[in-house]
Amino acid sequence: MHAALRNLEVIHVVSSHTEHGTLPALASACHAFQSPALNVLWRDLHSVEPLLRCLPADLFGFERGCTALQKPLDNKMWDTLFKYTFRVRSITAKQTSHPSAIIGSLSVIMLSYPSTSAPLFPNLHELTWHAGGSYFAAEFLRMTFVPSLRVLTLRFTSASSTFLSVLSSLGTLCPHLQSMTLRYRPEMEDLSSKISPFVAQSISQLRNLHTLMLWDLASPGIDHIMQLQALRTLDLDLRTLSVGERQSLLPFPGFHHLHYLCLRFGAFERATELLSSLRLIRSKEIKIVFASWIAESSKSPSASLSQFLAILPEICDNKELQRFSLMGSRVITMHTELAVFAPLRAFRNLIVLRIERGCSTSISDGELCQMVAAWPMLEVLKISCYIAIDATAVPTFCGLLGVLRLCPSLTSLALAIDTTKLEDIDFMSPGGESLNTHLNDLTLGNSLIASPLNVALVLSGIFPCLEQVDLDCWNTAPMDSLLSAHDKNSAMEKWASVNNLLDGFSIVREQERRWRQGRSLETSHK
Repeated sequence: MHAALRNLEVIHVVSSHTEHGTLPALASACHAFQSPALNVLWRDLHSVEPLLRCLPADLFGFERGCTALQKPLDNKMWDTLFKYTFRVRSITAKQTSHPSAIIGSLSVIMLSYPSTSAPLFPNLHELTWHAGGSYFAAEFLRMTFVPSLRVLTLRFTSASSTFLSVLSSLGTLCPHLQSMTLRYRPEMEDLSSKISPFVAQSISQLRNLHTLMLWDLASPGIDHIMQLQALRTLDLDLRTLSVGERQSLLPFPGFHHLHYLCLRFGAFERATELLSSLRLIRSKEIKIVFASWIAESSKSPSASLSQFLAILPEICDNKELQRFSLMGSRVITMHTELAVFAPLRAFRNLIVLRIERGCSTSISDGELCQMVAAWPMLEVLKISCYIAIDATAVPTFCGLLGVLRLCPSLTSLALAIDTTKLEDIDFMSPGGESLNTHLNDLTLGNSLIASPLNVALVLSGIFPCLEQVDLDCWNTAPMDSLLSAHDKNSAMEKWASVNNLLDGFSIVREQERRWRQGRSLETSHK
């Protein structure tokens, strides 16, 4: 054997770069490669079926339509199984790839596991389970809920009583869990309230949890979440909250130690009621997602949004918040005025502001500049990218230049403007001193456009480092709802021409920059 193959580091590197299908051959080719190759082969299981394939084929049968053992596993079989399972670091199981027969077979094995002290998967760190909440699934999960588990993702539409019992023991079985995602989409909405107590009990014991994504757990569960001191990332889906549960939520202490908070609601009224019940939200980033702009009461969606936003400065730590996102419906467009977003001016340390999807906002040049003046450190601004033509006031290049003067650190901007109004623009130096060399991402939505040449001249003068205008927004549902197919294709052709011109202008401006540098050097040597 070559001396290099006696070096464990070399062996591990070779094994980690070997194609997955050839790892079994590598493991059997040389004793030195056996353990490293098997470690790589079994480290990440994208199916639970390999666990069955390492056992005799005649081990299982069917009795009365259910999987049954035909003979018990002997010590040799258990040794073989454990030889592989102790190497497993992650398991991914999905319903489409795991029929009930496979899950049933695994369940039978788990029930017959002889050791009460050593777990079958002692080194499992991550588990992703999208294979249902049946009795058989519960038996397998019971064996994978081990102290070493750090990341757990469960997605299911139904849950057996056994499955719920296993969930309730999660806090005891996995005390070191750090990240958990639970996605439950019940066939009947009221079933979530029956499952929530089992999940809430586990959450109260997960003291090391720093990332959590799940549905509404009603009053006791939400209270447990707020007491998790290590929690830094929280994503709550509150769309199934019932009227009776909302009344039981008052009051809450709030969230005090978060870096990221995402709240998903069905409509503004539910969001307003919940936020009104919180004493404080201290988070560096907040994302609010609405399934629909449609309000539950007789109020207009714009009035409901205004009432909701007015609450935020009262409960949020204004100095802590740096990133705020508001996302609405993909297919429903709400018309509103920029003044609705005035409460956000209280967050003076914002570096990211995104108002995305389903919001067509009327904005004048003066209103735009007055609004962004509150955020001098802004780096990302996305607001009103989709506008209803002839029904919404939009800023012009003058307003855009004002934004650049007030927010000199912008690197990403998404804003619909009227590019046809060029009366006050100097084409030789459109930006004057308001050049932005940081911006590398520009989306202008369905901005009005007449002359691609004029637009490209202005943009290249304002953003000398910009290579292209992002046109991905044209392939979205909001754009389809705002424009006819003919108008959409016509506008897209003009914006494609703008990008072609920007390519040429960038070359010219680079040559101009080098020429000026050369002239400057010549002057300095004289």
